[in-house]
Amino acid sequence: AYFALQVIYARRKYKISPPETTGHPEFERIFRAQVNCSEYFPIFISLLWVAGIFFHQGVAAASGLLYLCARLQYFRGYAQAPRGRLGPLYASARLLWLLLGLAVAGLLGHFLP
Repeated sequence: AYFALQVIYARRKYKISPPETTGHPEFERIFRAQVNCSEYFPIFISLLWVAGIFFHQGVAAASGLLYLCARLQYFRGYAQAPRGRLGPLYASARLLWLLLGLAVAGLLGHFLP
């Protein structure tokens, strides 16, 4: 919701009415950062859910919190300058891979024995 609100504020600030997605470069960066985060959200929620159920709730929750912090840093970095997004982007990708590994390990441990 925070990311969507930032897009709304940017629309008002730069006077860009929906459904327009182009205009001021700063608006375009904020809009693209929000869309990018939204694209990964279903993957994140699915992996978080499976890892929490089949592996360990605490480890999954900690990984999820770190992922959300990395995504917030990514959003802020992308909104300010596109070059500032790579570190947090790689961190969030690694955390998604970690959640995937936890989910797979949990599923294997649950269904194989």
